[in-house]
Amino acid sequence: MLPRANRLTDGAEYKAVVRRGARCSGPHAITYVVAPAQSGATRFGFIVSKQVGGAVVRNTVRRRLKAICAQEMPRVAAGSRIVIRALPAAASADFGVLRAEIGRCLERRAA
Repeated sequence: MLPRANRLTDGAEYKAVVRRGARCSGPHAITYVVAPAQSGATRFGFIVSKQVGGAVVRNTVRRRLKAICAQEMPRVAAGSRIVIRALPAAASADFGVLRAEIGRCLERRAA
């Protein structure tokens, strides 16, 4: 999974990335990316609301997104800030489909 150094933890950071980040959307998720202003660890944040489903479903979606981001991290520019907002369709999405969608967005915005 993602080490603590690679996670966004502050609400202000989430808000800044969502407001200033380049947006890439798909049927299952919206990805916001802020290009690196400084070198450092790439940091990811996840927004999975109750619209996605119950607690078990939300946690499953969040774990899938974390696994995808851990796999994609070497291809992302160091120092990038990324927030992924899961849409309700992510609950029923196949892992491969979700991985392809997130990978496409990261490739377009954070490479």
